Amino acid sequence: MKRGKRYTDAAKAIDRTTLYEAADAISVVKKNAVAKFDETIEVHIRTGCDGRHADQQIRGAVVLPHGTGKTVRVLVFAKNAKADEALAAGADFVGAEELIPKIQNEGWLDFDVVVATPDMMGVVGRLGRVLGPKGLMPNPKAGTVTMDVTKAINDIKAGKIEYSASYGTSHCAASVSCKSISTCRSAFVAGSDFCPKKSTSPIPCFRPYSQSCLTII
Repeated sequence: MKRGKRYTDAAKAIDRTTLYEAADAISVVKKNAVAKFDETIEVHIRTGCDGRHADQQIRGAVVLPHGTGKTVRVLVFAKNAKADEALAAGADFVGAEELIPKIQNEGWLDFDVVVATPDMMGVVGRLGRVLGPKGLMPNPKAGTVTMDVTKAINDIKAGKIEYSASYGTSHCAASVSCKSISTCRSAFVAGSDFCPKKSTSPIPCFRPYSQSCLTII
């Protein structure tokens, strides 16, 4: 595969035969973050899990200790008192059935996370073909289908991220390149503390990958 000059230059700074301590790996990634914007640092964790077994499936959410460094726009599907609660908690958009045609027909997607109360999932389900492929569908395992909309909104605004595993490897965005090494490290610790008991991954060794990725071996 042909690689760009920026990727090639970043790859030269990485010794692929070496397993790095977290702080060292983060330092390498930060040195290679030369874009004019704050690059997202991703974590890819080899869990050793087989997703075909129910007790080894990985999917959920975690609140990063120092946030993600990004402003997150939250849409809440709720009615009556729960709608008022969502607005008071800081939701950017709140509505119910009236939002369906706006999203379905007008293509309105000016939000990053969708939260819904359980009674609204019948309505939100009609948006499955639109929200699903974009990863915006509310999910109970991720805490975005809940009656406690205040907690859901506060967690999301504070830096809540979702993670899932495919073929034994879990993926998530854990920090941004402008943050300090210690801040990034605490984010990775939080982002890697979810492997099930049957995981074979020892977790602590990191390997930088491309410009803004870390692989935990």
